[in-house]
Amino acid sequence: MATVNLSAQKRDDLGNSTTKTARKKGFIPGVFYHKDAPAVAISVKDTALNPFVYTSEVSIINLQIDGAEKAQNCILKDVQFDPVSDKPIHFDLLGISENETIRVEVPLKLVGAPIGVRDGGVVQHTLHSLEVECLPMYIPSHIDVEIASLAIGDSIHVGDLKIENVEIHGAEDAIIVAVVPPAVEKVEGAVEGEAATAEPEVITKGKKDEEGEEKK
Repeated sequence: MATVNLSAQKRDDLGNSTTKTARKKGFIPGVFYHKDAPAVAISVKDTALNPFVYTSEVSIINLQIDGAEKAQNCILKDVQFDPVSDKPIHFDLLGISENETIRVEVPLKLVGAPIGVRDGGVVQHTLHSLEVECLPMYIPSHIDVEIASLAIGDSIHVGDLKIENVEIHGAEDAIIVAVVPPAVEKVEGAVEGEAATAEPEVITKGKKDEEGEEKK
């Protein structure tokens, strides 16, 4: 996994007014914490943080805090968003140690076009990320889930995934993705026991009589 640099300023004044002013100037407040050291209040330019927030990949961050003797490796642990603007308003960075395992949420990426889709099936993607535990050097940026061989009725479960040097957490029988039959709707007038295929988006709510009035 690639390591990406991030520069931050230490925050000494933690008052609400100072924080609001900083946000207006394009700085996002955050906290860097490590189990072996006190938490440090920091802030970064919003444009510098965006690549870590608006992505489906996991990255190791090489954090350089102004005035600190050395940079720290960490991961983006949490981000809070404004409920109105949906912009980041606070973030947490978790320091990591080279020789200690860490748990992190990793996105799942579907790869391939299932044969079941060519036969009319529909892909149902249920799980979009999984928690894994490993040494920092083995953290995957994402996990590829190969689905090209899935026929209608096939599925892939958490227990089907195997990654070297990485322990995957989660219920083994939990479904990640499946290919299911297309939705069908029974049409009035069809022979009993038979169903006619209908587009999922089209829903028949009623039928007008000869005078144009809808029957309920």
